[in-house]
Amino acid sequence: MSRRGRGEKKNVKQALHRRSIQSCRSVLDELGLDRQVALELKLKAALHQKILQLVKRRGYRARDLERILQIQQPRVSEMMRGKLSTLSVARLLLYADLLGAEAEVKLKKARAHAAA
Repeated sequence: MSRRGRGEKKNVKQALHRRSIQSCRSVLDELGLDRQVALELKLKAALHQKILQLVKRRGYRARDLERILQIQQPRVSEMMRGKLSTLSVARLLLYADLLGAEAEVKLKKARAHAAA
């Protein structure tokens, strides 16, 4: 890589670092997605994280999840890798239930900038 290329790469990293420090918003907010789509993705991501924590805590393997969730191995793999585009909120809630978890809805006051 040329000397100039390294300098440009460093400048990009610095700009990204400054941008990440300047923003308190989530990546989904920064992408400029439709508000409803972004909210659904945030909910999916939160459910997915809790399911992964539960799976890890209980030491489930892929074969265990196939049996418990009544899905085939490719779907288990997609879920474990976080391919949220293949999963609905309803499906994630069902998986949580099948794993013995109970979902709870909790609303809290939004931050000032999010309410605008």
